[in-house]
Amino acid sequence: MSLDESRGTAIDVGSSGRSRLFRGQTAIDFYGRRRLGLMASLGLLVLTIGSLGLRGLDLGIDFEGGVSWDVPASSFGVDDAQALLDAEGVSTDGARIQLRSSESGEFVKVQVEAAEGARAEELRAAFAEAASVAVDDVSVNLVSSSWGSDVTGKAVRALLVFLVLVAVFISIRFEWRMAVGAIVAMLHDVVISVGIYSLFGFVVTPATVIAFLTILGYSLYDTIVVFDRIRENEARLAAHRAPFADVVNISMNQVIMRSVNTSLSSVVPVVSLLLIGAGLLGASTLSEFAIALLIGMVTGAYSSIFIAAPLLAVLKDRSTEWRDRRWARAVGEPLRAMVMGGLPAGRRVRGDEPDPGESRAVADAASVLNHAPRPRRKKRR
Repeated sequence: MSLDESRGTAIDVGSSGRSRLFRGQTAIDFYGRRRLGLMASLGLLVLTIGSLGLRGLDLGIDFEGGVSWDVPASSFGVDDAQALLDAEGVSTDGARIQLRSSESGEFVKVQVEAAEGARAEELRAAFAEAASVAVDDVSVNLVSSSWGSDVTGKAVRALLVFLVLVAVFISIRFEWRMAVGAIVAMLHDVVISVGIYSLFGFVVTPATVIAFLTILGYSLYDTIVVFDRIRENEARLAAHRAPFADVVNISMNQVIMRSVNTSLSSVVPVVSLLLIGAGLLGASTLSEFAIALLIGMVTGAYSSIFIAAPLLAVLKDRSTEWRDRRWARAVGEPLRAMVMGGLPAGRRVRGDEPDPGESRAVADAASVLNHAPRPRRKKRR
């Protein structure tokens, strides 16, 4: 049980953290913990960018160029393909040999970085003989590296156009500071997602590029939900001259359950693609798309809470409109009351970075002083 000082009514607060999270009654000091989130992101950025600089990306045949064969797997396996390439003197550096499945059945996909046209046909015949199938049953594809460069260029241009349009839209719909926070959060997600591919040696394919672009939309959606609630609370608390730290904390606590539910409902199908589609059914193409989506969804939910909102708070605190409102932020029960729809109660102390215990003590002490005014005595005539 808690007390809403602004209304003078009791609030039924959940007894456990899970209950308070489910009922929207959390009082987490996101603003006070903003440096932890920013430092964690900085560490991830240093790690992933360092991996990109030292190791680079493991680009697939679609970007590097080369040749691939699809060999029926009725009596032919991955080890057989590796042995045949070694016997033919074909370099397997950067080669990919995978067992895949399709509607027509299972097949072994063999990809190598380089092979001349005539040499590719010779190896096609060798694969057909080793698999005991007709030559026409073994498909061969030659991919030029220029095609991969063209795809990469188009993806970069699409990314730039998307960022510009998003910045213009958010600036018009909300304000430019929110546009800056959203753009930084999206760039943060893309850089970390690409860096994780480099760090763990995942192969980058066209499906991966599509997933990276899809990540942007997911990250933007989660950030816009947070910003929309911040704008609502900013208008609600404007007359009470509450600091922007309170606006951020109230908004984040109000949408945290929605963000958790959205993330879980999005991650579960993607995990199913990885476990069932790629793991049990052997559709490895799904894994190329699903891994990037999974990484992007997790980083997108994280960045909307620990990157976009804190960056917006920093920009707002430095603006002339909010510079004179640097009062001690509410924490604990006063914050919980405001999260549940209450208004600020008690006086505020001045300070750019107050101690949470001090803020709580001031708010509690002020509640004692905010008693109802005594009735005025009638004057005797």
